[in-house]
Amino acid sequence: MAYTWQYYDLVLGGILASMVFGVSIGYLTAVSLSLSVIGAGFVAVAIIGHGLFVNGPVDEPSDLANEVETLN
Repeated sequence: MAYTWQYYDLVLGGILASMVFGVSIGYLTAVSLSLSVIGAGFVAVAIIGHGLFVNGPVDEPSDLANEVETLN
């Protein structure tokens, strides 16, 4: 059975890519490292916000009221 990429895999990859891109901009250009990492952090926050609020992990609010099985 082959692994398929899911939406949240792409969210995590986008967060990583934005932070790596911010660090590389800081090292390879005249933009300061702290400014580029802060800018990349804002991009990462936007990706996280999209993953949580726009395309959330539940289909409808009633899904949040379902009981879960205990882990023990």
